[in-house]
Amino acid sequence: MITKRIIPCLDVRDGRVVKGVNFASLRDVSSPVTLAEYYSSCGADELVFYDITASSDGRKLFTDILRETAERVFIPLTVGGGINTVGDFDRVLKCGADKVSVNSGAIRDPDLISRAADKYGSQCVVISCDAKRVDGVFRVFAKGGREDTGLEAVSWIKRCVDNGAGEVVLNSIDTDGVKKGFDLEMLDAVSREVDVPVIASGGAGNIEDFITLFKTLPRVDAGLAASIFHFGEVDIRELKREMQKNGIPARI
Repeated sequence: MITKRIIPCLDVRDGRVVKGVNFASLRDVSSPVTLAEYYSSCGADELVFYDITASSDGRKLFTDILRETAERVFIPLTVGGGINTVGDFDRVLKCGADKVSVNSGAIRDPDLISRAADKYGSQCVVISCDAKRVDGVFRVFAKGGREDTGLEAVSWIKRCVDNGAGEVVLNSIDTDGVKKGFDLEMLDAVSREVDVPVIASGGAGNIEDFITLFKTLPRVDAGLAASIFHFGEVDIRELKREMQKNGIPARI
């Protein structure tokens, strides 16, 4: 049986890890390099590194911090932020990323996914979708959750997977940072429509939220969180022990 992955997320702004609620009210946490080293040594299966203002600022991702982070960690690293061209994929992969996450860049240029998948393989291409309910519809947001694209999220994600994305990170803006549990309704809608790994993001507040996620939605492959790991509210090794006690396969 395939193990379920636990993935800390490093949201980076101006070279520092930050965390907020509903994509707003950001506060400083730590150095991305320091946190990445910590997670690499304490049981995390992978890391996600987002330069959260690269797209909205119209600039490229911080490659110096990324390169230093990649040199210090020994688990897979997914990187996103300001990915707009195949050249951006190339630059980030050469800095040490294992996978590249694209969001706003794919919205502007949907063919970017197929071009990147053709060149680097689907396993390197992750579609990250920031979604929020608008009038009862799951809607895609761009530029770090700042801009409503008008796209319906489930059909958009399915289109991206059909174009070659090998993994989906679904970020629910509605539950982000609220710590009341993952957005099971949104995750269920997406995981029913795609046959690639789906990573749940947004809403984890305690260990039980991960247990509920994997028991309720066995098609979901991984749980991603930030503040509960950053601030020591959940220990990754303890989380994995509880997962195993509940019959959920985890790598200890």
